[in-house]
Amino acid sequence: MRKAIYPGTFDPITLGHLDVIKRGGNLFDELVVAVTTNPNKKTLFSLEERIELIEKSVSGMKNIRVKGFNSLLVDFMKGENSTIVLRGLREVSDFSSEFQHAIVNRKLDGDIETVFVMTSEDYFYLNSSLVKEISSFGGNVSEFVPEPVKEKLKEKFK
Repeated sequence: MRKAIYPGTFDPITLGHLDVIKRGGNLFDELVVAVTTNPNKKTLFSLEERIELIEKSVSGMKNIRVKGFNSLLVDFMKGENSTIVLRGLREVSDFSSEFQHAIVNRKLDGDIETVFVMTSEDYFYLNSSLVKEISSFGGNVSEFVPEPVKEKLKEKFK
């Protein structure tokens, strides 16, 4: 069985993330969406809220699980018995950072392989920071996020 881990902060999950999740679900027998805390990022949503929003957004996708973690990715992957990291690339600038992470993960654990998929051209411009900014000014984000996220953003920025 081929299990991949799709790690991220997902603050919040966007339709671009969902595109990668759907495609990863088609590529692997099981995909774990691994929601992490990042001490370098101030998140709008708590870890629990992000997990809940992702679970609502992927409901109905049979081979997708959502799990939180607060450790090195390679340690989380050992606990999940997986050696495959799934990452989405939006643009050329993503590649440099993602390449660095892939090399470091492989240095930490030589069995780790990173698989990159290109985000759909419908979402290559999209990121969570942009969604939060638009929402903070009362803008409509329904083209960018799943419905549960849209509602939670409205609630946060009342």
